[in-house]
Amino acid sequence: MRALIDRLEQEGTLSREEWIALLEGRSEELAQYLFARARAARRRYYGDDVYIRGLIEFTNCCKNDCYYCGLRRSNRRVERYRLTEEEILACCREGYALGYRTFVLQGGEDPAWTPERLARLVSAIKGEYPDCAVTLSVGEHPREVYQLWFDAGADRYLLRHETANGAHYRSLHPPEMSPENRKRCLWDLKEIGYQVGCGMMVGSPGQTAEHLAEDMAFLRALEPDMVGIGPFIPQRDTPFRDRPAGSLELTLFLLGLIRLMLPDVLLPATTALGTIHPRGRELGILAGANVCMPNLSPPGVREKYALYDNKLCTGDESAQNLRDLERRLASAGCRVSVHRGDHKTR
Repeated sequence: MRALIDRLEQEGTLSREEWIALLEGRSEELAQYLFARARAARRRYYGDDVYIRGLIEFTNCCKNDCYYCGLRRSNRRVERYRLTEEEILACCREGYALGYRTFVLQGGEDPAWTPERLARLVSAIKGEYPDCAVTLSVGEHPREVYQLWFDAGADRYLLRHETANGAHYRSLHPPEMSPENRKRCLWDLKEIGYQVGCGMMVGSPGQTAEHLAEDMAFLRALEPDMVGIGPFIPQRDTPFRDRPAGSLELTLFLLGLIRLMLPDVLLPATTALGTIHPRGRELGILAGANVCMPNLSPPGVREKYALYDNKLCTGDESAQNLRDLERRLASAGCRVSVHRGDHKTR
């Protein structure tokens, strides 16, 4: 198995059968070998810097009905909210004073936030903070809408593909959503000029090693600037409420593999990792990740952005608690970087 890891590092890809063999044959000893190689690969491009992004969850309203998501439109128990433009700008002001130079605007596909309204917001943020990057994560839209936001100043876009397998994708989403459209969005974003992020849920219901092999092939083909993966965590008000959560160990293993396959990629240690393990984000950094996204949202709405159960929202993952984050990252041999943290080779 070590030979497969060595070849992945040298050639940047494996066959479908080799991906499956590696995923099914993983062990703790193999994982530690992989993580050492992944850290070395990350260090070649980014040193020991971990880039921080200020996450602003500005709306939890969504027109979609994805079976795994607590924000799905059928969920009548979630308390809906929308931040105003001024509230969002206030988050940016606080974040800028704390040292953040990337703001991530994340929300459901909320019809109240029309393309033009969001473009005006992006333009306002860039006008006030021209040295900052603006990342959007607001779902699937027509190419012309993505172009509008790019022209307004948006630098990056995050859109998880969730799974590259068509049948698996349809088992996780309502009939009106399609894997073809999700992938079309990602290719459109890349062609427009965004720094593009995608990624998958690890351990989502029905997922197999074969599905993950397809995910790795899709990542290799797309060559995204960012890859965000995290374990599936059930949410009590969804159809998947009783399904088991994804594995910390498999998520970390995949982080290491992605780092070797795409050595210059920006790779977050996600909140979901911190939710399923007290040191989940540090373990993600040790597996090859180099991005953290502390929460800049107003404290009063953080619990309402209930993508999954028990989501971290008020403690050391908050953007205001940078000292603790610095301490945690230092324990993993890394340091917080206050720079924009662009992709090194784009």
